[in-house]
Amino acid sequence: MNDQHEHGALGDAEYAEFMELAAEEGFDLEDVEGAIEEAGHGPLPVLAVVGRPNVGKSTLVNRIIGRREAVVEDKPGVTRDRVTYEAEWAGRRFKVVDTGGWEQDVLGLDASVAAQAEYAIEAADACVFVVDAKVGATDTDEAVVRLLRRAGKPVVLCANKVDGQSGEADAASLWSLGLGMPWPVSSLHGRGTGDMLDAVLEVLPDAPAQTFGGNAIGGPRRIALIGRPNVGKSSLLNKVAREERVVVNELAGTTRDPVDELIELGGVTWKFVDTAGIRKKVHLQTGSDYYASLRTAAAVEKAEVAVILIDTTEKISVQDQRIITMAVEAGRAIVIAYNKWDELDEERRYYLEREIETEMQQVAWAPRVNVSAKTGRHMEKLVPAIETALEGWETRVPTGRLNAFLGEIVAAHPHPIRGGKQPRILFGTQAGTKPPRFVLFASGFLEHGYRRFVERRLREEFGFEGTPIHISVRVREKRGSKTAKKK
Repeated sequence: MNDQHEHGALGDAEYAEFMELAAEEGFDLEDVEGAIEEAGHGPLPVLAVVGRPNVGKSTLVNRIIGRREAVVEDKPGVTRDRVTYEAEWAGRRFKVVDTGGWEQDVLGLDASVAAQAEYAIEAADACVFVVDAKVGATDTDEAVVRLLRRAGKPVVLCANKVDGQSGEADAASLWSLGLGMPWPVSSLHGRGTGDMLDAVLEVLPDAPAQTFGGNAIGGPRRIALIGRPNVGKSSLLNKVAREERVVVNELAGTTRDPVDELIELGGVTWKFVDTAGIRKKVHLQTGSDYYASLRTAAAVEKAEVAVILIDTTEKISVQDQRIITMAVEAGRAIVIAYNKWDELDEERRYYLEREIETEMQQVAWAPRVNVSAKTGRHMEKLVPAIETALEGWETRVPTGRLNAFLGEIVAAHPHPIRGGKQPRILFGTQAGTKPPRFVLFASGFLEHGYRRFVERRLREEFGFEGTPIHISVRVREKRGSKTAKKK
């Protein structure tokens, strides 16, 4: 496996050769270097934004990611599915987990704030703790401080809603929380957020704290079992562990805390991150989907492979699709396990196959295993599927071989002519693995359909089974121009 150089996955000789090629084609070398660096990064460090309701967490997240992507409404508790975003500050890239989507449920305010904070902190390498400087520290704030202390992650204290000099004194009073300097910020107007982010970068590691199994000598590979509630995640874990390690109950949402289990399968030790449940009172649904999203995000961030369980006795749902999207966007290796296969009659099996064809298109490349967590049917097929997905996830195509392949594609299937011009892929490189990340350099904008075609051909030629593929395209404006565009 290639080590990550400062040139992404390219070795020194390969990088020098590649830059020569880029210069010949008239690309700005700084831009090319930036493209390789961007695509060559390994897993990004994770920053969690936590705090009680209505302190401005989602507004701050929007400010950090530089766009209005997190939902913001005046009423607290606007839930949404997506909780993880990519951000960049001062040339460094990281992920942000937004916990602004709390809902006060039967657990009471303190407990629900604690629940969302716990899940987010678990996924994070560092935290921003947001407090409303106008209100001052409340009992709920104090409870979150205790959680943060226990977790031992670095914390930056954000005193929000400080709109001018008069608010500075309010911010200063937050020294009493014992988390060090409160950074006075107005996330609404952007005041002070730059200084606060500088402080975040000082405590945020360059890469996530965990060492992936492939990098640590003899370290177990990490597998997240994900899927919607009551799909059989705990039963599956118990079956692979051959003992009752996790409470299994017919009622959805009985697993309270994530359980990391070291389990030997096929002569290899794996670390399973069980994400089976949602913290909630079973008879009340409030807030549960949101907690599920947070917990799933936390598990996926900690894992290398996501084993996604689908309940075959029920129609493939929107929730299943969202969970799949979350794993794909996180760039993890993926295995789809169709559970409760033994309970299917002929009619349901027929309709299920149609659903898989239409609803599961986005992960048609993922290994598929038909299992029964209850009876243990086909469990022995799980390990080969996981190994296949990991292999695809770590595959790298040498630049020379990739460019020979791209030349064949362009000759056999040129890009359609648009506006009298025919854009061409000039050359490319695979700048990163885990998952495979490609940068293509082109003479003009490549349409989405053509990119999809290139991805399909890459899979046919080089495998990449069980892994998402990221393709970014840089366009040469004019030969010799200094302004290559990122598309």
